[in-house]
Amino acid sequence: MNIQLIVQLLVLVGEVKTEAELTAELESLLKAYGFEYYSVLVQPRPNQDPARVALASRWPAGWPEIYAGRKYVLVDPAIRMLSIGQRSIRWRDAIFALRNDPHKQRMQRMMQEGIRYGLQDGYIFPVYGRIGLLGYMTVGGRPVDLSPAEMALFDAAAKKVFWRFMELRGQAEELETVANVDTQLTRREMEVISLLADGLTSNEIARSLDISSHTVDWYINGLQEKLRAKNRQHVVASAFRLGLVI
Repeated sequence: MNIQLIVQLLVLVGEVKTEAELTAELESLLKAYGFEYYSVLVQPRPNQDPARVALASRWPAGWPEIYAGRKYVLVDPAIRMLSIGQRSIRWRDAIFALRNDPHKQRMQRMMQEGIRYGLQDGYIFPVYGRIGLLGYMTVGGRPVDLSPAEMALFDAAAKKVFWRFMELRGQAEELETVANVDTQLTRREMEVISLLADGLTSNEIARSLDISSHTVDWYINGLQEKLRAKNRQHVVASAFRLGLVI
């Protein structure tokens, strides 16, 4: 393959004036590489239909409905790997990496059904920010072997295209400013929440910080109020989302 095509896209992305032009440039590159289907989207919330947050996409007729209706987003191995490895990955490598996952059978069912729609293999390229995963670009269709250099360039292109879409929609600044956290935590609260995120119990946190478990619970209750969290798990999830825990 000619990596100059990817480099050319990286240059042109900053020059396009409309979403239609950006979509056309991206689809031209994907067609040249043999990728028939793709999606560039903002990270969907749990149980949210990915099609509703797509910035641009093209999938086989009927597949988006199947994918959403059977909630495959919850078990999609490529998407699940983004939260584990935080890097670009090939679809078939993702299913192999999760071969011992308790949802393996449902993952395989999703992949097999995708193959019937022409989705034999593909890649997913994440876009991360200070608060975690912001979105991603996934491409697929017939199997295409990308070299490490092409993978790196496609990864750069995914980020460039994603942010250009957000700029054209006037949403880039809004997405970036989400990282500004108004919640102020004390040093002790930061210690407690970090240990809580590591999976420690109140008693274990108490021993680690040389305080009573009652005091630990008092700090955790305070954290729930500050983060408007319903329980300990929600505290940890909110902390990661706000960038309070790395």
